[in-house]
Amino acid sequence: MNAVYTILLLISSNIFMTLAWYGHLKLQQTGVSSHWPLIGVILFSWMIAFAEYCCQVPANRLGFEGNGGPFNLMQLKVIQEVISLIVFTVIATVMFQGQTLHWNHLAAFFCLVLAVYFVFL
Repeated sequence: MNAVYTILLLISSNIFMTLAWYGHLKLQQTGVSSHWPLIGVILFSWMIAFAEYCCQVPANRLGFEGNGGPFNLMQLKVIQEVISLIVFTVIATVMFQGQTLHWNHLAAFFCLVLAVYFVFL
């Protein structure tokens, strides 16, 4: 079950991370934060990033083999990167119209799948 909890926490973490990193751009597009000073945008993003860390740290602790989890450090990192790109792609295509997938993006995802395969060998 640690593997399942780890992956669910990593998905949650990456949703918060993507919103912290890019959500303010959507807020700016809608006019909500277009007049915020940069420090306000940074603080807003840091509040969201706090939720990200509240998921990321337990995910790594649960998933790490040194704590009884099923993954070594390299596997954890590659899993996190793949989840990060999948979550980013979904959020970017839903929140930002005009951001579409092209063949080179799909080729990059295929390379990441290969990375996961090789890291688990």
